[in-house]
Amino acid sequence: MQQSLNPWITSEAGPDNASEKAPETYVPPPAVISAPLRGMVEPDTADRLPRRTMTGPATLWITGAHGGAGENTIAGLLDGARATGHGWPVLDDDQRKPAVLLVCRSDTRGLKAAQSALIQWASGAAPAVDLLGLAVLADAPGKLPKALKEFAFLVGGGAPRLWILPWVEAWRHGDVTADMPSREYQRFATDLISLTNQPPTTPQQH
Repeated sequence: MQQSLNPWITSEAGPDNASEKAPETYVPPPAVISAPLRGMVEPDTADRLPRRTMTGPATLWITGAHGGAGENTIAGLLDGARATGHGWPVLDDDQRKPAVLLVCRSDTRGLKAAQSALIQWASGAAPAVDLLGLAVLADAPGKLPKALKEFAFLVGGGAPRLWILPWVEAWRHGDVTADMPSREYQRFATDLISLTNQPPTTPQQH
């Protein structure tokens, strides 16, 4: 798993505390952007994700930026997470902003879709949500090409946090088990549990 600082922000989020004693409790990465930005131009209507009225509870809503983004797979990794069907969740029975994770694939199409969704959020054109970040899932086995990796970090700079996650061969064959597939996904899940203030749980069976 890789984390990215926002390339649009030149100053660091805070002082270097590397020499200080590590905290006893796990602290997820801080947000580099926490709210829509004033003056951001709204995307064209055709480039916006729709709004989805969601019923029932969820600790985290997983929003795929495009078809095949992996939102159902990621939702299945955590208890209490639900997929939104490629749209921003709107809750009809709760005044709190829903916690949302945006997901996409690491190919050009997926990253451009995520970029459009993040522009929509940053411009204020999306409904009010607590966007935790963007998860970029590998679209193929092997190392991500340099150009796509750089584009992923550029796109992820518009999100509060960025996770770049590796390919999982078993998922290609429909073998989604209860175990986290790799260390990157384990840390990713720990981050999301911490950010949603949920106690650690075992992933759901499929």
